[in-house]
Amino acid sequence: MKAKFFREITPLNQFDCFTIFKRKKNIFDFPLHTHEEFELNFILNGKGVKRIIGDHSEEIEPIELVLVGSNLPHGWFANHLDTVAEEVTIQFHKDLFDQKFLKRNQLYFIRTLLEKSANGILFSKETAQGIQDRILNLVDKQGFESILELLSILHSLSISEQMRLLSSSSFEENNISYNSRRIEVTFEFIRTNFLTDISLAEVAKLANMTEVSFSRFFKKHTGKTFIDSLNEVRLGHATRLLIDTTQTIAEIAFQCGFNNLSHFNRLFKQKKACTPKEFRDKFAGKRTFI
Repeated sequence: MKAKFFREITPLNQFDCFTIFKRKKNIFDFPLHTHEEFELNFILNGKGVKRIIGDHSEEIEPIELVLVGSNLPHGWFANHLDTVAEEVTIQFHKDLFDQKFLKRNQLYFIRTLLEKSANGILFSKETAQGIQDRILNLVDKQGFESILELLSILHSLSISEQMRLLSSSSFEENNISYNSRRIEVTFEFIRTNFLTDISLAEVAKLANMTEVSFSRFFKKHTGKTFIDSLNEVRLGHATRLLIDTTQTIAEIAFQCGFNNLSHFNRLFKQKKACTPKEFRDKFAGKRTFI
């Protein structure tokens, strides 16, 4: 049976720009879920809570701020905390900002932020602390003032240099713009052909560059080597299959372009800090079968 994540119908209606919840709790038990809306989630005193975003999971720090993109599986879990955590959740429509509006120069950083949220973004402790009061006070603002403050908060986050993407790029087939046609074509080729052997020479030729020039160009635009990016796409598909199917780990490895099971297991543990079996077991109790 195929596993699907619980689909949350948020209370945000079509006539409101966003909705905000502010609550205190020592239990986090809402199931792993998705929804179309973007979500900005702030937690204070949450040490011990486990966060799952896409195919990434870890225990959170005492203060954390995460932006979750549209339809990305996510959830926070803790049976009981010794202290009471304070949580503020802001949800806003995925089309709140029109694409033509976002393409304006002044909105470049917010557009990039929303694109990156497709993988889930964890902001640094310093960033969360710096914006804490504005998020806690947003619940008290009304009308036009509230949407201006939300836009201002998103802008402040968008220019922060301290953020970390959480889920694998290919987990939900989300594409991030790198402002380079050559890079976009390369990723399109990778996503289409990741099951086969793809060589550096092959993609360099596709980009009409030498291998050395392409390697430098690719690293400059993405911050990763070509091989790392190829493996990330393959691992993203593998994590999806580990969650959604009952296929054996060997079947999944070969299906995702890894011709050596030992190499797959070693690379998976290196990137995910757990074995494929441990990863599958971690997610088993957090999903809903329908």
